[in-house]
Amino acid sequence: MVTDKNIGARVRAADGRVGILRAVLADYRDPATIYPVVEGERVPGVPTAFVGPEGGGVEWTALPADLEVVARGVAA
Repeated sequence: MVTDKNIGARVRAADGRVGILRAVLADYRDPATIYPVVEGERVPGVPTAFVGPEGGGVEWTALPADLEVVARGVAA
């Protein structure tokens, strides 16, 4: 599991992808998802980690619990 204290570390996802941890949000709601609207209530978010692939490419998201740190402080 990763936290915001691991930002900049090399991490491995449960599916084997490796990248650099860019951000961890405790209560993220994807803006592309349609959430049910209940007047006066806020839809809770999900803990989400944002990971950039080493060498560039498309960033992906994962649950922080599905990531493990493999090297610390490798990002510039």
